[in-house]
Amino acid sequence: MNTQLSRIGMALLAAACSGLAVAATEADVEASFNPYKGGFPSFPGLAVGTVINKDNVDKFKDAMDAGLYMSVKNGWTELKVGPTTQFTLNQAYIDASKKGINQAKLGAKNGEMSGFQAGRPFPEEPKLDDPRAGEKIAWNYKYGINWGDNAAIYPFYWKYRNMTTGQVERTIKFNFHFLNFKHRVQDAPVPEVTPNPSELFRGIYVQVQEPQDLKNTQLLIQRYEDDLKFDDAYLYLGFQRRVRRLATGQQTDAFLGSDLMIEDFEGYNGRISDMKWTYKGAKNILMPYYNHNELQLTDEFKEADGYKYVDYSGQGGCFPNITWQLRKVFVLEAEPVNPAHPISKRVFHIDAQVYNINRTLIYDRKGELWKSWTIGKSHPDHHHPKNKGTGIAIDDSFSMVDVQSKHCTTGQFKGLIDVKLNPPNLFQVQNMRGGN
Repeated sequence: MNTQLSRIGMALLAAACSGLAVAATEADVEASFNPYKGGFPSFPGLAVGTVINKDNVDKFKDAMDAGLYMSVKNGWTELKVGPTTQFTLNQAYIDASKKGINQAKLGAKNGEMSGFQAGRPFPEEPKLDDPRAGEKIAWNYKYGINWGDNAAIYPFYWKYRNMTTGQVERTIKFNFHFLNFKHRVQDAPVPEVTPNPSELFRGIYVQVQEPQDLKNTQLLIQRYEDDLKFDDAYLYLGFQRRVRRLATGQQTDAFLGSDLMIEDFEGYNGRISDMKWTYKGAKNILMPYYNHNELQLTDEFKEADGYKYVDYSGQGGCFPNITWQLRKVFVLEAEPVNPAHPISKRVFHIDAQVYNINRTLIYDRKGELWKSWTIGKSHPDHHHPKNKGTGIAIDDSFSMVDVQSKHCTTGQFKGLIDVKLNPPNLFQVQNMRGGN
Protein backbone atom coordinates (compact mmCIF):
# COMPACT_ATOMS: atom_id res chain seq x y z
CA MET A 1 0.00 0.00 0.00
CA ASN A 2 2.82 2.42 0.90
CA THR A 3 4.46 1.70 -2.45
CA GLN A 4 1.22 2.40 -4.27
CA LEU A 5 0.69 5.68 -2.37
CA SER A 6 4.27 6.65 -3.16
CA ARG A 7 3.68 6.04 -6.85
CA ILE A 8 0.50 8.15 -6.75
CA GLY A 9 2.37 10.92 -4.99
CA MET A 10 5.16 10.86 -7.54
CA ALA A 11 2.64 10.94 -10.37
CA LEU A 12 0.89 13.96 -8.86
CA LEU A 13 4.22 15.71 -8.40
CA ALA A 14 5.20 15.03 -11.99
CA ALA A 15 1.86 16.31 -13.21
CA ALA A 16 2.22 19.47 -11.14
CA CYS A 17 5.70 20.10 -12.53
CA SER A 18 4.38 19.81 -16.08
CA GLY A 19 1.55 22.25 -15.36
CA LEU A 20 -1.16 19.60 -15.67
CA ALA A 21 -1.92 18.93 -12.00
CA VAL A 22 -5.64 19.64 -11.85
CA ALA A 23 -8.10 19.83 -14.71
CA ALA A 24 -10.04 23.10 -15.00
CA THR A 25 -13.83 23.03 -14.68
CA GLU A 26 -16.65 25.20 -15.96
CA ALA A 27 -16.80 26.67 -12.44
CA ASP A 28 -13.18 27.76 -12.91
CA VAL A 29 -14.16 29.55 -16.11
CA GLU A 30 -17.06 31.29 -14.39
CA ALA A 31 -14.84 32.34 -11.48
CA SER A 32 -12.17 33.60 -13.86
CA PHE A 33 -14.61 35.89 -15.65
CA ASN A 34 -16.37 36.96 -12.45
CA PRO A 35 -13.85 37.15 -9.60
CA TYR A 36 -16.31 39.39 -7.72
CA LYS A 37 -19.16 36.92 -7.45
CA GLY A 38 -18.67 36.82 -3.69
CA GLY A 39 -18.43 40.61 -3.42
CA PHE A 40 -16.07 43.43 -4.30
CA PRO A 41 -12.76 43.91 -2.44
CA SER A 42 -12.38 46.49 0.31
CA PHE A 43 -9.54 48.24 2.11
CA PRO A 44 -9.67 50.00 5.51
CA GLY A 45 -10.61 53.66 5.11
CA LEU A 46 -10.85 53.45 1.33
CA ALA A 47 -14.27 54.57 0.13
CA VAL A 48 -15.75 55.87 -3.11
CA GLY A 49 -14.79 59.52 -3.43
CA THR A 50 -11.64 59.22 -1.31
CA VAL A 51 -8.82 61.40 -2.65
CA ILE A 52 -5.38 59.97 -1.98
CA ASN A 53 -2.56 62.50 -1.90
CA LYS A 54 0.92 62.81 -0.42
CA ASP A 55 -0.53 63.60 3.02
CA ASN A 56 -2.60 60.42 3.44
CA VAL A 57 -0.97 58.01 0.98
CA ASP A 58 0.82 55.99 3.66
CA LYS A 59 -2.56 54.79 4.95
CA PHE A 60 -3.24 53.23 1.56
CA LYS A 61 0.26 52.07 0.60
CA ASP A 62 -0.78 48.41 0.52
CA ALA A 63 -3.64 49.23 -1.86
CA MET A 64 -1.32 50.31 -4.69
CA ASP A 65 1.78 49.16 -6.49
CA ALA A 66 5.19 50.60 -5.65
CA GLY A 67 5.35 52.93 -8.64
CA LEU A 68 1.92 54.39 -8.05
CA TYR A 69 2.70 54.87 -4.36
CA MET A 70 5.92 56.69 -5.26
CA SER A 71 4.11 59.02 -7.68
CA VAL A 72 1.57 60.04 -5.04
CA LYS A 73 4.14 60.21 -2.22
CA ASN A 74 6.27 62.58 -4.32
CA GLY A 75 3.27 64.84 -4.86
CA TRP A 76 3.26 64.23 -8.59
CA THR A 77 -0.40 63.20 -8.68
CA GLU A 78 -3.50 62.51 -6.61
CA LEU A 79 -5.87 59.56 -6.98
CA LYS A 80 -9.64 59.74 -6.76
CA VAL A 81 -11.28 56.44 -5.84
CA GLY A 82 -14.27 55.26 -7.82
CA PRO A 83 -16.57 52.27 -7.22
CA THR A 84 -15.31 48.83 -8.21
CA THR A 85 -17.52 47.63 -11.06
CA GLN A 86 -18.03 44.57 -13.19
CA PHE A 87 -16.25 44.59 -16.53
CA THR A 88 -18.24 41.69 -17.97
CA LEU A 89 -16.47 40.41 -21.06
CA ASN A 90 -17.78 39.49 -24.47
CA GLN A 91 -20.07 36.45 -24.25
CA ALA A 92 -18.67 34.82 -27.38
CA TYR A 93 -15.21 34.91 -25.80
CA ILE A 94 -16.54 33.43 -22.55
CA ASP A 95 -18.35 30.69 -24.50
CA ALA A 96 -15.15 29.88 -26.41
CA SER A 97 -13.31 29.59 -23.09
CA LYS A 98 -15.88 27.09 -21.81
CA LYS A 99 -15.76 25.10 -25.02
CA GLY A 100 -11.99 24.92 -24.88
CA ILE A 101 -11.56 23.83 -21.24
CA ASN A 102 -8.35 21.80 -20.80
CA GLN A 103 -7.56 21.75 -24.53
CA ALA A 104 -4.52 24.04 -24.24
CA LYS A 105 -1.35 22.25 -23.12
CA LEU A 106 2.02 23.82 -22.43
CA GLY A 107 4.93 22.40 -24.40
CA ALA A 108 8.36 21.46 -23.16
CA LYS A 109 9.76 24.92 -23.93
CA ASN A 110 8.59 28.35 -22.82
CA GLY A 111 6.62 29.64 -25.81
CA GLU A 112 5.25 26.27 -26.87
CA MET A 113 1.56 25.44 -26.52
CA SER A 114 -0.72 23.00 -28.32
CA GLY A 115 -4.43 22.30 -28.52
CA PHE A 116 -5.62 25.89 -28.10
CA GLN A 117 -8.64 26.98 -30.15
CA ALA A 118 -10.05 30.22 -28.74
CA GLY A 119 -10.93 32.02 -25.51
CA ARG A 120 -8.89 32.04 -22.30
CA PRO A 121 -6.45 29.10 -22.50
CA PHE A 122 -5.90 28.59 -18.74
CA PRO A 123 -8.95 29.86 -16.80
CA GLU A 124 -8.07 28.17 -13.50
CA GLU A 125 -6.83 30.34 -10.62
CA PRO A 126 -3.02 30.51 -10.79
CA LYS A 127 -1.13 28.86 -7.94
CA LEU A 128 2.17 29.93 -6.44
CA ASP A 129 3.34 26.31 -6.24
CA ASP A 130 2.82 25.81 -10.00
CA PRO A 131 6.24 26.51 -11.56
CA ARG A 132 4.61 27.43 -14.88
CA ALA A 133 1.79 29.58 -13.51
CA GLY A 134 3.47 32.72 -14.80
CA GLU A 135 3.70 31.30 -18.30
CA LYS A 136 0.00 30.39 -18.24
CA ILE A 137 -0.93 33.94 -17.22
CA ALA A 138 1.20 35.24 -20.09
CA TRP A 139 -0.67 33.01 -22.55
CA ASN A 140 -4.00 34.21 -21.14
CA TYR A 141 -2.86 37.78 -21.78
CA LYS A 142 -1.63 37.02 -25.30
CA TYR A 143 -4.91 35.39 -26.29
CA GLY A 144 -6.99 37.83 -24.29
CA ILE A 145 -9.69 40.10 -25.56
CA ASN A 146 -7.75 43.34 -25.76
CA TRP A 147 -9.52 45.14 -28.65
CA GLY A 148 -11.44 41.97 -29.51
CA ASP A 149 -11.17 40.44 -32.97
CA ASN A 150 -10.48 43.82 -34.55
CA ALA A 151 -10.52 47.49 -33.54
CA ALA A 152 -8.93 50.86 -34.19
CA ILE A 153 -7.74 53.85 -32.22
CA TYR A 154 -8.94 56.46 -34.62
CA PRO A 155 -7.35 58.90 -33.84
CA PHE A 156 -4.74 58.54 -31.10
CA TYR A 157 -2.87 61.56 -29.68
CA TRP A 158 0.57 61.20 -28.09
CA LYS A 159 2.22 64.05 -26.23
CA TYR A 160 5.89 64.16 -25.25
CA ARG A 161 6.23 66.15 -22.03
CA ASN A 162 8.99 67.57 -19.88
CA MET A 163 7.89 66.49 -16.42
CA THR A 164 9.81 69.27 -14.68
CA THR A 165 8.64 72.26 -16.73
CA GLY A 166 5.35 70.89 -18.08
CA GLN A 167 6.37 71.81 -21.62
CA VAL A 168 4.66 69.74 -24.33
CA GLU A 169 7.58 69.10 -26.67
CA ARG A 170 5.67 67.33 -29.41
CA THR A 171 2.17 66.10 -30.25
CA ILE A 172 1.71 63.23 -32.70
CA LYS A 173 -1.63 62.18 -34.14
CA PHE A 174 -1.81 58.50 -35.11
CA ASN A 175 -4.29 55.94 -36.31
CA PHE A 176 -3.69 52.47 -34.78
CA HIS A 177 -5.35 49.31 -36.12
CA PHE A 178 -5.55 45.80 -34.64
CA LEU A 179 -6.61 42.53 -36.26
CA ASN A 180 -6.60 38.95 -35.00
CA PHE A 181 -6.04 36.62 -37.94
CA LYS A 182 -6.67 33.53 -35.79
CA HIS A 183 -8.74 32.53 -32.74
CA ARG A 184 -11.53 34.94 -33.65
CA VAL A 185 -14.73 34.47 -31.67
CA GLN A 186 -17.34 36.90 -32.95
CA ASP A 187 -16.68 39.06 -36.00
CA ALA A 188 -16.73 37.35 -39.39
CA PRO A 189 -14.73 35.54 -40.51
CA VAL A 190 -14.75 33.13 -37.54
CA PRO A 191 -12.51 31.42 -36.47
CA GLU A 192 -9.82 32.88 -38.75
CA VAL A 193 -9.02 35.18 -41.63
CA THR A 194 -8.11 33.33 -44.82
CA PRO A 195 -5.98 33.09 -46.80
CA ASN A 196 -3.25 33.29 -44.17
CA PRO A 197 -0.28 31.45 -45.72
CA SER A 198 2.22 32.89 -43.22
CA GLU A 199 0.17 31.59 -40.27
CA LEU A 200 -0.05 35.00 -38.61
CA PHE A 201 -1.86 35.35 -35.30
CA ARG A 202 -2.17 39.13 -35.07
CA GLY A 203 -1.35 42.34 -36.86
CA ILE A 204 -0.86 45.92 -35.69
CA TYR A 205 -0.76 48.74 -38.21
CA VAL A 206 0.12 52.33 -37.30
CA GLN A 207 0.00 55.44 -39.46
CA VAL A 208 1.03 58.99 -38.47
CA GLN A 209 -1.44 61.73 -39.45
CA GLU A 210 0.35 64.74 -37.93
CA PRO A 211 2.76 66.61 -37.68
CA GLN A 212 3.84 67.23 -41.24
CA ASP A 213 7.46 66.09 -40.80
CA LEU A 214 6.27 62.62 -39.73
CA LYS A 215 3.08 62.43 -41.80
CA ASN A 216 2.47 59.00 -43.36
CA THR A 217 5.15 57.30 -41.27
CA GLN A 218 3.83 53.75 -40.91
CA LEU A 219 4.59 50.77 -38.69
CA LEU A 220 3.43 47.22 -39.32
CA ILE A 221 3.87 44.40 -36.82
CA GLN A 222 3.04 40.84 -37.84
CA ARG A 223 2.97 38.31 -35.01
CA TYR A 224 3.10 34.63 -35.89
CA GLU A 225 0.97 31.89 -34.43
CA ASP A 226 4.22 30.09 -33.63
CA ASP A 227 5.51 32.02 -30.63
CA LEU A 228 9.05 30.78 -31.24
CA LYS A 229 9.18 32.73 -34.51
CA PHE A 230 10.29 36.35 -34.27
CA ASP A 231 7.73 39.00 -35.18
CA ASP A 232 8.12 40.73 -38.51
CA ALA A 233 8.11 44.51 -38.14
CA TYR A 234 8.31 47.07 -40.93
CA LEU A 235 8.67 50.85 -40.89
CA TYR A 236 7.75 53.20 -43.71
CA LEU A 237 9.22 56.69 -43.46
CA GLY A 238 7.29 59.12 -45.63
CA PHE A 239 10.26 61.34 -46.42
CA GLN A 240 12.32 58.33 -47.57
CA ARG A 241 9.41 56.73 -49.46
CA ARG A 242 10.55 53.21 -48.73
CA VAL A 243 9.71 50.34 -46.40
CA ARG A 244 12.47 48.90 -44.27
CA ARG A 245 12.35 45.85 -42.08
CA LEU A 246 13.15 46.47 -38.43
CA ALA A 247 15.82 44.36 -36.80
CA THR A 248 14.59 42.45 -33.76
CA GLY A 249 16.58 44.69 -31.40
CA GLN A 250 14.89 47.85 -32.70
CA GLN A 251 11.63 46.83 -31.03
CA THR A 252 13.25 47.86 -27.74
CA ASP A 253 14.41 51.27 -29.00
CA ALA A 254 12.46 54.44 -28.20
CA PHE A 255 9.59 54.58 -30.72
CA LEU A 256 9.70 57.87 -32.66
CA GLY A 257 11.56 59.49 -29.78
CA SER A 258 8.85 58.74 -27.18
CA ASP A 259 9.24 57.09 -23.78
CA LEU A 260 7.76 53.87 -25.21
CA MET A 261 9.41 51.02 -27.04
CA ILE A 262 7.39 48.92 -29.47
CA GLU A 263 7.59 46.12 -26.91
CA ASP A 264 5.56 48.29 -24.49
CA PHE A 265 2.51 48.59 -26.76
CA GLU A 266 -0.74 47.42 -25.09
CA GLY A 267 1.19 46.71 -21.88
CA TYR A 268 3.41 44.05 -23.42
CA ASN A 269 3.89 43.56 -27.15
CA GLY A 270 6.38 40.72 -27.36
CA ARG A 271 6.57 36.96 -27.52
CA ILE A 272 5.99 34.61 -24.61
CA SER A 273 9.39 33.08 -25.38
CA ASP A 274 11.15 36.45 -25.00
CA MET A 275 10.67 36.42 -21.23
CA LYS A 276 11.05 34.26 -18.15
CA TRP A 277 7.69 34.46 -16.37
CA THR A 278 7.27 34.28 -12.59
CA TYR A 279 3.91 34.48 -10.84
CA LYS A 280 4.18 36.53 -7.65
CA GLY A 281 0.64 36.15 -6.32
CA ALA A 282 -2.74 37.88 -6.32
CA LYS A 283 -3.62 41.10 -4.53
CA ASN A 284 -6.26 43.82 -4.45
CA ILE A 285 -4.89 47.19 -5.56
CA LEU A 286 -6.11 50.39 -7.19
CA MET A 287 -6.30 50.09 -10.95
CA PRO A 288 -7.09 52.66 -13.68
CA TYR A 289 -10.59 51.37 -14.51
CA TYR A 290 -13.48 53.81 -14.92
CA ASN A 291 -16.46 55.05 -16.96
CA HIS A 292 -15.14 57.44 -19.60
CA ASN A 293 -18.37 59.43 -19.92
CA GLU A 294 -18.44 60.18 -16.19
CA LEU A 295 -15.02 61.85 -16.15
CA GLN A 296 -14.23 65.54 -16.53
CA LEU A 297 -12.96 65.43 -20.12
CA THR A 298 -10.97 67.89 -22.19
CA ASP A 299 -12.30 70.11 -25.00
CA GLU A 300 -8.84 70.34 -26.59
CA PHE A 301 -9.53 68.12 -29.59
CA LYS A 302 -12.67 68.53 -31.66
CA GLU A 303 -14.38 65.43 -33.05
CA ALA A 304 -17.33 65.61 -35.45
CA ASP A 305 -19.28 63.10 -33.36
CA GLY A 306 -18.75 65.10 -30.16
CA TYR A 307 -16.37 62.58 -28.58
CA LYS A 308 -14.11 64.05 -25.88
CA TYR A 309 -10.79 62.77 -24.58
CA VAL A 310 -9.37 62.09 -21.11
CA ASP A 311 -7.61 65.14 -19.66
CA TYR A 312 -4.23 65.25 -17.88
CA SER A 313 -2.82 67.09 -14.90
CA GLY A 314 -0.33 66.54 -12.07
CA GLN A 315 3.42 66.98 -12.33
CA GLY A 316 4.25 68.04 -15.88
CA GLY A 317 0.73 67.12 -17.02
CA CYS A 318 1.86 63.50 -17.00
CA PHE A 319 -1.07 61.91 -15.13
CA PRO A 320 -4.60 61.18 -16.40
CA ASN A 321 -7.61 62.73 -14.70
CA ILE A 322 -9.41 59.47 -14.04
CA THR A 323 -10.87 57.51 -11.15
CA TRP A 324 -9.29 54.34 -9.78
CA GLN A 325 -10.97 51.08 -8.74
CA LEU A 326 -9.82 48.59 -6.11
CA ARG A 327 -9.53 45.42 -8.20
CA LYS A 328 -8.05 41.95 -8.02
CA VAL A 329 -4.81 41.60 -9.97
CA PHE A 330 -2.22 38.94 -10.67
CA VAL A 331 1.35 40.15 -10.18
CA LEU A 332 3.63 38.77 -12.87
CA GLU A 333 7.35 39.30 -13.22
CA ALA A 334 8.93 39.10 -16.67
CA GLU A 335 12.71 38.91 -17.10
CA PRO A 336 14.15 39.14 -20.63
CA VAL A 337 15.96 36.01 -21.76
CA ASN A 338 18.24 38.16 -23.92
CA PRO A 339 21.03 39.54 -21.68
CA ALA A 340 21.44 42.53 -24.04
CA HIS A 341 17.86 43.69 -23.42
CA PRO A 342 17.74 47.29 -22.10
CA ILE A 343 15.68 46.36 -19.04
CA SER A 344 16.21 43.86 -16.22
CA LYS A 345 12.53 43.10 -15.66
CA ARG A 346 8.95 44.24 -15.86
CA VAL A 347 6.46 43.76 -13.04
CA PHE A 348 2.99 43.49 -14.58
CA HIS A 349 -0.25 43.97 -12.67
CA ILE A 350 -2.80 42.04 -14.73
CA ASP A 351 -6.49 42.54 -14.05
CA ALA A 352 -7.94 39.22 -12.91
CA GLN A 353 -11.25 39.73 -14.71
CA VAL A 354 -10.24 41.40 -17.96
CA TYR A 355 -6.71 39.91 -18.16
CA ASN A 356 -5.23 43.10 -19.58
CA ILE A 357 -2.05 44.79 -18.37
CA ASN A 358 -2.84 48.16 -16.86
CA ARG A 359 -0.04 48.92 -14.40
CA THR A 360 3.59 48.03 -15.12
CA LEU A 361 6.85 48.82 -13.38
CA ILE A 362 9.89 48.73 -15.66
CA TYR A 363 13.36 48.33 -14.14
CA ASP A 364 16.67 49.25 -15.75
CA ARG A 365 19.60 46.88 -16.08
CA LYS A 366 20.89 47.95 -12.66
CA GLY A 367 17.59 46.84 -11.12
CA GLU A 368 16.35 50.38 -10.38
CA LEU A 369 12.86 51.60 -11.24
CA TRP A 370 13.01 53.29 -14.62
CA LYS A 371 9.46 53.73 -15.88
CA SER A 372 5.94 53.64 -14.48
CA TRP A 373 3.38 52.58 -17.11
CA THR A 374 -0.37 53.16 -16.82
CA ILE A 375 -3.04 52.17 -19.36
CA GLY A 376 -6.51 53.39 -18.38
CA LYS A 377 -9.56 51.24 -19.16
CA SER A 378 -13.08 52.47 -19.77
CA HIS A 379 -16.18 50.33 -19.52
CA PRO A 380 -17.47 49.98 -23.11
CA ASP A 381 -21.05 50.86 -22.15
CA HIS A 382 -19.89 54.26 -20.86
CA HIS A 383 -17.71 55.26 -23.78
CA HIS A 384 -18.29 55.87 -27.50
CA PRO A 385 -21.72 54.62 -28.71
CA LYS A 386 -19.99 52.18 -31.14
CA ASN A 387 -18.53 50.28 -28.19
CA LYS A 388 -21.72 49.82 -26.18
CA GLY A 389 -22.60 46.18 -25.64
CA THR A 390 -19.33 44.84 -27.07
CA GLY A 391 -18.07 43.41 -23.76
CA ILE A 392 -14.58 44.69 -24.60
CA ALA A 393 -12.89 46.98 -22.07
CA ILE A 394 -11.58 49.99 -23.97
CA ASP A 395 -8.01 51.29 -23.74
CA ASP A 396 -8.68 54.94 -23.11
CA SER A 397 -5.63 56.75 -21.70
CA PHE A 398 -1.97 56.07 -21.09
CA SER A 399 0.93 57.55 -19.19
CA MET A 400 4.51 56.33 -19.51
CA VAL A 401 6.57 58.17 -16.89
CA ASP A 402 10.36 57.96 -16.96
CA VAL A 403 11.00 58.51 -13.26
CA GLN A 404 14.75 58.84 -13.81
CA SER A 405 14.83 61.48 -16.55
CA LYS A 406 11.61 63.17 -15.35
CA HIS A 407 9.97 62.89 -18.74
CA CYS A 408 6.72 61.32 -19.90
CA THR A 409 4.65 60.39 -22.91
CA THR A 410 0.87 60.49 -22.60
CA GLY A 411 -1.80 59.02 -24.85
CA GLN A 412 -5.40 60.07 -25.49
CA PHE A 413 -7.53 57.48 -27.29
CA LYS A 414 -10.63 57.32 -29.39
CA GLY A 415 -10.92 53.55 -29.45
CA LEU A 416 -13.56 52.02 -31.72
CA ILE A 417 -14.64 48.39 -31.97
CA ASP A 418 -15.40 48.47 -35.69
CA VAL A 419 -14.53 45.65 -38.10
CA LYS A 420 -14.90 47.96 -41.12
CA LEU A 421 -11.87 50.02 -40.04
CA ASN A 422 -9.58 46.97 -40.12
CA PRO A 423 -9.61 45.13 -43.45
CA PRO A 424 -6.99 42.35 -43.62
CA ASN A 425 -5.12 44.00 -46.52
CA LEU A 426 -4.27 46.89 -44.18
CA PHE A 427 -1.87 44.53 -42.38
CA GLN A 428 0.25 43.63 -45.39
CA VAL A 429 3.55 45.21 -46.43
CA GLN A 430 2.13 46.01 -49.88
CA ASN A 431 -0.34 48.41 -48.22
CA MET A 432 2.55 50.44 -46.78
CA ARG A 433 4.18 50.78 -50.19
CA GLY A 434 0.93 52.19 -51.48
CA GLY A 435 1.58 55.29 -49.36
CA ASN A 436 -2.01 55.60 -48.18
